[in-house]
Formats: sequence, C-alpha cells, structure tokens
Amino acid sequence: MLALALERVAYTANGQRIIDDLSAEFTAGERSVILGANGAGKSVLLRLCHGLLQPTSGTIRWNSGGSGKPRDAMVFQRPVMLRRSVLHNLTYALALAGVPWRERKARARTALAKAGLEALAKRSARVLSGGEQQRLALARAWALEPTVLFLDEPTANLDPVATREVEAIIQAIHSAGTKVIMTTHNLGQARRLGDEILFIARGRLIERAPADVFFRAPASVDAAAFLRGELP
Repeated sequence: MLALALERVAYTANGQRIIDDLSAEFTAGERSVILGANGAGKSVLLRLCHGLLQPTSGTIRWNSGGSGKPRDAMVFQRPVMLRRSVLHNLTYALALAGVPWRERKARARTALAKAGLEALAKRSARVLSGGEQQRLALARAWALEPTVLFLDEPTANLDPVATREVEAIIQAIHSAGTKVIMTTHNLGQARRLGDEILFIARGRLIERAPADVFFRAPASVDAAAFLRGELP
C-alpha cells in the first residue's frame, strides 16, 4: 500500500520557519486537499513532498510495499511549457522518464485526447491560452502514469470555464487510480475535489478531517475563522 509519511518536518528559508513541525501520512485512494490562506506554507509543503526541496529537519519517506519509490509528478500554478509543439511537450517528458520511443507517441496522443487537446497536437505549446497550457501540463503528467500527482493551486489564474475544464481532468485522473494531493485556497474547489481536508496555518497542520465534516463543523478556531473569511 502506498504511504507517504512526513515526520516532524520543518523548513526554514532566510531565517523564516515556513513549515513548522508538521507530521502527516498520505495513503492511496481519496483525494487530499491542503487548504489554507496565502502564505500558510501550502506550496512549500508540496515541494517538500515532491522532493524539490529538502526539509531543514524531520523526515519524509515513501513506502510502496517494497517496490521502491512510486512515480510521482507535479503540476504547478504556472506550468512551464517547452519551446516545442504540444505533442512534443509530452513525448519529451516521456523520453526523460525512460519510456521506449515506440510507446511515446501513442501514450502522448492518448493523454492529449483525455485532456481534450488532440486537435492542438501540432501547435506551439507557448501560444496556448492559460487554460489550455494547464490542461497540457496535466496531460503531460498523466502520460507518465504517476502513482501520486501533486497539484499546486492548479486553477489559481484561470477563469471559471477553464477552471471547470481543469477540474474535470483532475477528477478523471483520480478516477483512473492516481492519488491526488493538491493545494488550494478556494473553498468551492476544496468542496468539489476534496475527499479529505488538511488545513494548515503558519506552516502547521491545524486540522485534518473528511471534507464534509470539515466544512460542516471545523474543530479548530483557525479553521472556523478561515471558513468565515476572517484570516488574511
């Protein structure tokens, strides 16, 4: 069984404690939404989990039943598009992941079709709209067939139509069996996409609960204030 365990993790940068003595475990299945105000430490926490940052103290370890570290992928708030076509953005990522060249184009086209981008395969990725670029970033990650997908505020800069399109892809990725761990400060999105909520403030895990319980009856003062719109 997949398990990602954080044990008393802290992260300090420029003398500021951004993540503070945080412990949590993620297992396969339900969608985990990390909720909190801007500056709470959500993005840094994802980067620590994905391995882009190393904790100042504490440990982060994977357990996938003896099969080694599972494949994980991450999609950022502002995705980086390679100076290549839409299709080549996927085939290049698959090449870096060691996928045999005979499989790359088929896997890439399948992922583009799932994201509704197959008609744009030959277009330059950098001329796509913001919503299309985010869908491409999701397709690129999905093509890698990750066990875990980290999403950092994936719709923060998108209009409502593009947001719905991105959320539909996230739901499809989850339904296909990938564990989704995502950050947001959008309460509506957390309700729509979250099975469980991890609420963090000032770099600390304040509360963790099933989504319906969290929104109906938050157990902490900080979470209740956040839901009322009272935290900065």
